[in-house]
Amino acid sequence: MTAQAAESQRATVQAIRDHHGRLGRTMADHALTVRRGADQLAELSGPRTRMVEFSRVEVLPHAAAEEETLYRAARDIPEARLLVRGMVREHELLRGLVEDLDRARTAGETAGAAVALNAMFQAHLEKENELLLPALVEAGVDLAGLLAGMHEILGDSAEAGGGGCTCSCGCGGHDDPGTPGATAELIDGELDVRALAPAQRHEQIFATFQALPPGGAFVLVNDHDPKPLSYQFAAEYPGRYTWDYLEAGPQVWRVRIGRP
Repeated sequence: MTAQAAESQRATVQAIRDHHGRLGRTMADHALTVRRGADQLAELSGPRTRMVEFSRVEVLPHAAAEEETLYRAARDIPEARLLVRGMVREHELLRGLVEDLDRARTAGETAGAAVALNAMFQAHLEKENELLLPALVEAGVDLAGLLAGMHEILGDSAEAGGGGCTCSCGCGGHDDPGTPGATAELIDGELDVRALAPAQRHEQIFATFQALPPGGAFVLVNDHDPKPLSYQFAAEYPGRYTWDYLEAGPQVWRVRIGRP
């Protein structure tokens, strides 16, 4: 393997692990939000719905993409065949746990399903990082070529070595450096962050939210769907924010974010 190919392989493995880390942290945040809500006798329908949506929008498509690429390649490695069979079975279990969480209604059922889903997912990610990826690398599988452009597996680093967002939020548009010297201010109830670099956008959005009085709201104006940002709100402000789409692309997104 040439030095360039080795570096591409290393960068691809790191991108996969970084994406696993973001997915794992977000899942853990959702589970913690649900569990704390249950302990505090809070309404759990919102946190439950957000955890189910995160699982269906990000986790399960990620799993399906892995089966078509990484798992298919690993089946050709004799030492990895049993591992792959077990991990495919775990994908089935994850889908079942998401459905269990969606159907849960009592606080006990909801908290139990959330904790079980998170535990299964964390253990699954560890197997992929510590067993599956090393087996593929040792077998000489060209991961960069296999996964080129696959956002479901590489996350924001959809091209090996392409970097990605340092904020671990899952938003799009992170290659945009923003307009030098640009600022964003709340004007007539709207916060337009399109000229800012991604990391600056998040800082400004959360600062604006934190400054809201009870019952207040502002309209976020963005150039891509900020849905992944709602997962951060769910983790940091469970039950203490509202999120309503006013316009959904394809060029501009407007979301009213409020403090109940």
